[in-house]
Amino acid sequence: MTFTRKASLPLIAMLLLVAIAGGGPASAQSHPPASNRPFVGAWHLAWLEQPGPDGKVHRITCCGSFIFTAEGHISVQVMDRSAQQTAAGPNQYSQGGYEASWGTYVVDPRTHTFTFHVEGALVRSLIGQNLPRRYLFSGNQMTVSSTNPAEHWRVAWQRD
Repeated sequence: MTFTRKASLPLIAMLLLVAIAGGGPASAQSHPPASNRPFVGAWHLAWLEQPGPDGKVHRITCCGSFIFTAEGHISVQVMDRSAQQTAAGPNQYSQGGYEASWGTYVVDPRTHTFTFHVEGALVRSLIGQNLPRRYLFSGNQMTVSSTNPAEHWRVAWQRD
């Protein structure tokens, strides 16, 4: 198909009209929920507590990042600095001392929880799961814990 300048002018005019009127892809996106705002950005791991082999909760030496976007995407990575330590409890989130997962999240400000829908993870059994998490903001820190009473871990994230 060959376009002449004369034949393409109506097409160009129509495309300009659609762009000016806001009918392009950007207008199809909805505004992110206001409840996402406190989460948005990059966080680095301040501390992590989890049960050890003795059943007692210990702080472990680790580092990591937690990233939230306004559009509802989430990514978390945690590296245990001593690979001998392993996750305890019914769910395993890491493999070989490393945790990595990504997906989407939805916040429920009434219950101070967010649900992490896992779309991809190093530990494949997590894929497709909805992981409800309790959160608490204090200054520039966010403390996150599981809503599952069988899990006894807590992690604090600090704003970069």
